[in-house]
Amino acid sequence: MLDDAVRPSAGLAVRCARALLSPWSRLALLVLVLAAAATTVLLLEPQRLLADGLPHRIGGGAAVVLFGVAYGLCTAAFVPRPLLNLAAGAIFGSQAGLPSALAGTVLGAGISFGLGRMLGQDALRPLLRGRWLKAVDGQLSRHGFRSMLAIRLFPGVPFAAANYCAAVSRMGWLPFLLATGLGSVPNTAAYVVAGSRAASPTSPVFLVAMAFIGVSGLGAAAVAWRKRHRLGGRAAAPRGRTAEGAGQPAPDRTA
Repeated sequence: MLDDAVRPSAGLAVRCARALLSPWSRLALLVLVLAAAATTVLLLEPQRLLADGLPHRIGGGAAVVLFGVAYGLCTAAFVPRPLLNLAAGAIFGSQAGLPSALAGTVLGAGISFGLGRMLGQDALRPLLRGRWLKAVDGQLSRHGFRSMLAIRLFPGVPFAAANYCAAVSRMGWLPFLLATGLGSVPNTAAYVVAGSRAASPTSPVFLVAMAFIGVSGLGAAAVAWRKRHRLGGRAAAPRGRTAEGAGQPAPDRTA
């Protein structure tokens, strides 16, 4: 009788463990984590602490490292990167602000990618049934490094959206982080330089940095427009070939 009492409790524990570790439970946990992070950002505004308080109190190399860590956590919590890049330039200047901002960019991307890969991929991949979703997933899965490099080089795609889309795809960790680090250099440098010269907005360096930001934004819009038609054509091609093949008679193999 003792064995009969133990077996149902053990079976219940196994079922509860499976339910808690199921893809949908992990996806729900991811949604809760992201909602809590976004709420914290809205209430506490950590970007103001970075710009006005903590780095000035610490100073030196420790402040640069601390800013990079806080930058990564803030980007994972949906703080806009341009604000953080401007703050990095205003606080540390271009020489120390750029490496701190780049390190924070890679850290924040890695946190988001890891959360999406561990908690969201298994639940979301079966939902990739739309034509556009399949095309984007195929592009990221087959050509992960160059696709992510293009996304980072040309601003326009939200940072968090790109991170979680890459996490749901089959892109590897190393291509994702390398493409993020390399592709984020030009745009991050432009914002950091602009932040470092914000006190003199008529200086040539500030104007060149802002012009680069504007030109890269226009280039991103043009590339996105061309890529939209290209992805749409690739997604529609299999359907067209299937319909074309369905209208043809089967080859005669009796000869």
